[in-house]
Amino acid sequence: MQCVKDELIIPSTKRVESSKLSEREMVLQLLFQILCCVSVATSAAAAADDELKPNCPSKCGNVSIPYPFGIGDRSCYRDNFFMLTCINDAERNEQKPFFGELEVLDISLEGQMTVRRSIGWDCYTKDGNSASQKSYQTNLYEMGPYTYSNTRNKFTAVGCDTKAYVTGSWGRDFISGCISYCKDEASVIDGSCSGIGCCQSSIPAGVKKFDVTFESFRNHTQVWEFNRCSYSFLADGNQFNFSSSDLHEYNLKNRKVPVVLDWVVGNETCEKARANKTTYACLSENSKCYFFTDGPGYRCNCSSGYQGNPYIQRGCQDIDECHDQTSNPCSGDCTNTEGSYFCTCPKNTRRNPYKEGCIEDTKEFPAFKVFLGVGLSLLLLFVAATWIYWALKKRKMIKLKEKFFQQNGGLLLQQKISPWTTESFKIFTTEELERATESYSVGRIIGRGGYGVVYKGTLPDNRTIAIKKSKTIDASQIEQFINEVAILSQINHRNVVKLLGCCLEDQVPLLVYEFVSNGTLYSHIHKMSYTRTISLQNRLRIAIEIAEALAYLHSAASIPIFHRDVKSSNILLDDNLTAKVSDFGASRLVPIDQTKITTLVKGTLGYLDPEYFQTGQLTAKSDVYSFGVVLAELLTGEEPVCLTKSEEERNLAMCFICAMRENRLPHILDDKVLEEGQEAQLMAIARLAVRCLNLKGEERPTMKEIVVELQGIKETQSLLGGTSHLKCTSEAGGHNS
Repeated sequence: MQCVKDELIIPSTKRVESSKLSEREMVLQLLFQILCCVSVATSAAAAADDELKPNCPSKCGNVSIPYPFGIGDRSCYRDNFFMLTCINDAERNEQKPFFGELEVLDISLEGQMTVRRSIGWDCYTKDGNSASQKSYQTNLYEMGPYTYSNTRNKFTAVGCDTKAYVTGSWGRDFISGCISYCKDEASVIDGSCSGIGCCQSSIPAGVKKFDVTFESFRNHTQVWEFNRCSYSFLADGNQFNFSSSDLHEYNLKNRKVPVVLDWVVGNETCEKARANKTTYACLSENSKCYFFTDGPGYRCNCSSGYQGNPYIQRGCQDIDECHDQTSNPCSGDCTNTEGSYFCTCPKNTRRNPYKEGCIEDTKEFPAFKVFLGVGLSLLLLFVAATWIYWALKKRKMIKLKEKFFQQNGGLLLQQKISPWTTESFKIFTTEELERATESYSVGRIIGRGGYGVVYKGTLPDNRTIAIKKSKTIDASQIEQFINEVAILSQINHRNVVKLLGCCLEDQVPLLVYEFVSNGTLYSHIHKMSYTRTISLQNRLRIAIEIAEALAYLHSAASIPIFHRDVKSSNILLDDNLTAKVSDFGASRLVPIDQTKITTLVKGTLGYLDPEYFQTGQLTAKSDVYSFGVVLAELLTGEEPVCLTKSEEERNLAMCFICAMRENRLPHILDDKVLEEGQEAQLMAIARLAVRCLNLKGEERPTMKEIVVELQGIKETQSLLGGTSHLKCTSEAGGHNS
């Protein structure tokens, strides 16, 4: 009760003030405090009354009977499974509670009830014949929510020529037991139940029914003088203590031993039980339900910080932790709270009052404060210095990026790209491309060339891109580079790789293209890692798509563009084998009023126009020559230059022209082309390739003419039928690269 704890004492800090009060005011104040105490005491008494069932005995003899168990009126117990009977023992002049025919020794609100049970035996005559027996059977199925406790009980057998087995069910059948043997009474040790005169074994959880079977090695004939019977029973292992005197017939036959039963309320889970407020057993406000793991049903207990009976209203009461310093350590000022407590160090003391204990402040404490202050100051200084360092470094990086952006023509590019272009063309930051490529990880490299490295990247919107990082760039050519980027950003052709943007914040500009997933035409023709299943029909379509892209660049674009590096490794294929011309690193923009420009010779050996190589004059026909080499690759499957072959056959262009001149075309064609192609069709494509490979540029066809001619060949393909194939008369047959 809080009145006693709070005391009717005015704090010393207020005594001077109270002395100034009138006598009448002091009396009123005292009466008010007394009324508070009376109110608290009345409430506590009312709560105590509510905890008890009216007219229900709380004890029978020396055994306490907590609800849900009860004696007498129906309202005193939860249901018939918890009804006990209080019987007078006339011999001992005392009362004993009974659960059915079982005497109750103890009831625990933790879910256990201890009862007293008789034992079973099997006795023999001196010559080994059966003298008397008492079976040991039990069945709790009809007794309600009870099971034998597997944690407290042990199946026990006593005897020096004894085998005892226990069989039963707990959802599935089980069998257990033990063997007890001894030759003489002297070998038996009191208190030991390990197989000499006494043995024990465990039972499984949840057992409600079992039977006991006896067996004997020699029917006790060799131990009959001191042990004529085998005994077996279930007993609380904490209360049964074996003695050598238990081997004698007169000692155990009429004895009863304590057995522990586990009990629960209901037969459902906590969730289902809470749903039915009428039958839910956890009635106290500060109680909780928990599921019984060894069988159906649930139990209630008081929440942490409370104690009492969770099965009745207001049964769980707050524990005053301050009164139990052993379980609730507090070396300072302890204050009890509802369900818990807190502990504080008194004034002028410090440290943790729960663990270390409070100690008085000393002169050393200011030194500790100084040390703490210096440490915190140094820490703040370090944090500030680190922040300033990174801020300066970040500012330096920003200025460096701005310098590169201006140096690489960023301002000029912003002026040149039109507003409608910015919807499909973006100027990326270095951070965006670093995230997309995992800081340019080696695993992200998908290609290397003479002009730089190509990385595969992924944008935040899950678009896959290809990022070309050039090796170097001529500072004097920046304006021309920006002009080319501005023009390329406007190119929109299905067979030209789309330029999505660029990054000018790095030392060398980076170009961002759409990612084409199926590798290069070169890989599909020449590398063994690809299954060489490109049909002639697909090869012809790919050739047409390349020609259409180059024709668009030469004449349909706003400013003509000469690619200058047309080759099979610069032709990308998507999953549908659609061709896309890529890598404009060597490309040049051509003024509209000009058909050729003089420039340094650039290109790839085997694809390079001989006329351009000799004169340095780059024309649209230079791309036509390179296209002719790609067309020869598609027909033959050979690489443009093969150093392992003879000098006459080393260059594919020259070898192809010679084969046509000498009527040896079938000898150099790819097996698949030779198998699928028709003579007129293959000859038409081959003649077109020879015209493209003419040493004189003016005699080569334009890309527009090539497109028209290839489309005509494709359209007549189905009309030619499949009866006239090229024949190979050489011993070597067709060529397969």
